[in-house]
Amino acid sequence: MERVKTVKALPPIEQLRGRTLGRILIKMGVLTREKVHECMQIQKRRGGTVRIGQILLELGLIDENQLRIALAAQRGMEYVSLNGIDVPPDVIEKVPVQMAKTYRVVPIEYNKEQNQLTIVLDSPDNFRATDDLSTLTGFKVRAKITDSEALDKVLTKYYETQEEKESINELIGEIQGDSFLAEFEGRNQSIDLDELKELSESNPVKKLLNLVLLQAIRDKASDIHFEPFENEYKMRYRIDGVLYEMVPPPRHIATALSSRIKVMANLDIAERRMPQDGRISLTVQGNPVDLRVSVLPTMFGESVVLRVLDRSQISLDLEKLGLRQDGLELVRQLIRKPNGIVIVTGPTGCGKTTTLYAALQELNDIETKVITTEDPIEYDLDGVIQVQMKPDIGLTFARCLRHILRQDPDVVLVGEIRDLETAEIAAQASLTGHIVFTTLHTNDAPSSIARLLDLGVEPFLITATLEGIVSQRLVRKICEGCKEQFEPTENQLMELGLTPEDVRDKKIYYGKGCHRCNNTGYRGRTAIFEIMTFNDEIRDLIMNHASTSVLREAGQKAGMKLLRDNGLAAIYDGVTTMDEVVKETVSEA
Repeated sequence: MERVKTVKALPPIEQLRGRTLGRILIKMGVLTREKVHECMQIQKRRGGTVRIGQILLELGLIDENQLRIALAAQRGMEYVSLNGIDVPPDVIEKVPVQMAKTYRVVPIEYNKEQNQLTIVLDSPDNFRATDDLSTLTGFKVRAKITDSEALDKVLTKYYETQEEKESINELIGEIQGDSFLAEFEGRNQSIDLDELKELSESNPVKKLLNLVLLQAIRDKASDIHFEPFENEYKMRYRIDGVLYEMVPPPRHIATALSSRIKVMANLDIAERRMPQDGRISLTVQGNPVDLRVSVLPTMFGESVVLRVLDRSQISLDLEKLGLRQDGLELVRQLIRKPNGIVIVTGPTGCGKTTTLYAALQELNDIETKVITTEDPIEYDLDGVIQVQMKPDIGLTFARCLRHILRQDPDVVLVGEIRDLETAEIAAQASLTGHIVFTTLHTNDAPSSIARLLDLGVEPFLITATLEGIVSQRLVRKICEGCKEQFEPTENQLMELGLTPEDVRDKKIYYGKGCHRCNNTGYRGRTAIFEIMTFNDEIRDLIMNHASTSVLREAGQKAGMKLLRDNGLAAIYDGVTTMDEVVKETVSEA
């Protein structure tokens, strides 16, 4: 029997929610009971691993659109036809163009009394769009389903002409002309709670913030800064470690923007005297993105910084961090030791967490129990038990570490060694058969020894437990779209301690600047490393309280390549520029 080509009127959605796919397709009048049973037999013969919807598509019994409608009904979502639909402009304005195109949604109805926005989307798997839009816009969002072709037409009809019009400049112009927001100019502390709530719901403010967030995520920014000063309000992005300023919005919307961010992060909008931390979770173009929120009261208002944690942009793979082959083998040997401590060191924002996560990812298998203590947890790792530190209630690294050892772990990550107690418990953990990963804030690998001694750790404990120290820095990569070879000047060579003879047979590159890299000449970052392992000579030197420079020499004698040496190798490989290596490393000559 041929399948029915059209979908008859669907029964009430309550009757379909949670039903099997076959049952829904029968109710839709698309398939007969016999055909569904035939497909179930085929599914059994294939071992039950192939979804029945896939089998129905392969046999040509249903099309993609009918499957989409059935899956939506299964999840309690209504199907809506967009033929001849006419959406009022004030409803379309509820979802800005950037957001509509990013999430592939179109608003079709708005109920002001219930503050409910009805949207249509074309994939029942895009359910996160509902949560995200609710977070970003502040509406109660209800989703309905339609087919892709109809959605494309409606997106084009309502949003194509707006694409060019709606920019941050346009929105700032709209905000400057907003009489409600203008009333708050110069008021700062004299705004009551009801007014704060009203400010956080202001449509121009919501649209501006949403556009800034989506643009930052699209441009691969790592941080977004909202900074109040006496006579201006700045918005800046950090891309590849460098801050870029955006068009500044009017000074009087500072309170409105910070209030909106607090609402999205579930923070207390009435509290403007104390620092606050929170988190906003979004899914942008199918990728989970977390925004870590920090609110700091300053002399002229609240400074807000959002750290963008985009898992799709981070590579938790040791082979993709920038390690050269010999360094990669060395790190793999270190992390696979049966016990001991491995320290990753470097300044804030140099990628220490990413390196440690990549190491954990490599060790994370069914036979290995991995537990981490972090402050804060930056990314969720599947199969890894992660514990968030809460010093305000006494949950410190040291206290948590004592209890972790009763959880029978194989691998332990201690976010940072900040005091003697944590260092000693980490050492005890390593002596009882655990491999412990941790971080320190020092300039290079050898100076980590001095830091541990300063904390009060006994030299014999360091020599008995420490297996290796990895120091790292992040350097910007040359943009492949505008990469060009050039002859360095004598001054540039001198900065790196080189002579013209040293680079005679080497090719050196820089980025000229193009549209792909916003005319910076750089696109993306990579790490350079300094890996120090321990032999008997180095252990004897530590026991005898040798200076950092003596330890560095001993490390080099044992095969350690300095940060500067690995930076030079990255220059000769055409990965980064001389300026970047000079900026991130120091000469030990």
